Amino acid sequence: MSDSPQGRPAEADLQTDRPHSARVYDYIIGGKDNYAADRETAATVLANWPGLRTSMIANRACMQRMGRHLAELGVRQFIDVGTGIPSSPNLHEVVQEVAPDARVVYVDNDPIVLAHARALLTSTPEGRTAYIEADMRSPETLHTDPVLRDVLDLSRPVALTVIAMLQFVEDAAGLVDALVAPLAPGSHLAVTIPTADLAPESQRLADDYTSSGIPMYLRDHAEVERLFAGLELLDPGVVPMPRWRPAPGAAPLPDTATNMYAAVARKP
Repeated sequence: MSDSPQGRPAEADLQTDRPHSARVYDYIIGGKDNYAADRETAATVLANWPGLRTSMIANRACMQRMGRHLAELGVRQFIDVGTGIPSSPNLHEVVQEVAPDARVVYVDNDPIVLAHARALLTSTPEGRTAYIEADMRSPETLHTDPVLRDVLDLSRPVALTVIAMLQFVEDAAGLVDALVAPLAPGSHLAVTIPTADLAPESQRLADDYTSSGIPMYLRDHAEVERLFAGLELLDPGVVPMPRWRPAPGAAPLPDTATNMYAAVARKP
């Protein structure tokens, strides 16, 4: 079962004259839902660090490994914050392959994501998916959204996936606390987040994003670990993204091929 996208009407201003992180990401990984301002920003950051494309593709693969692992652990409810423009396999396709009854709520605040949200609503008959337009920086609004409350039972564990999003928030630790606080014990938090620890060129990349109107904040290893304060980190802890449970037999990328840490933790 799936739910119709919720949000602003189709004639909403897509703000195509300014870059948006979801559309820049879409362009860099080979998507078609982007505009000149997004492509200009992408060209600038790629010129300063061509490895960004490799890192973004690795990030998507890491999200899929995280979703599969959480489903294998028995998680059946997911909130994907900062979904971005759909690109198959999406989170629900991964987790419902393991658990057909899994339920997934996608969250984003870009109207162009809303325009393509039907691609996120292809649930198995046993499961359910929904899309809501909301800003992760207003967690109280997100957690009380009637669509989210209709699809998920927040008295039971939920996996909150925040993939490549916290770099756009100055107080990432405060936001994580607010997002996780209402979740039931046994819930999980999955995060990927950029750092300059692995690829020093990332600081120039962050500067390019910021100067284009998309403020970006990089975190070192200690700062990323603090995002999980009060939670129980799952093995292998906070690690360079290619080292987070690589697929059996796969040759993982070197740490310096990406600029992101990855981790999953459980709420006790």
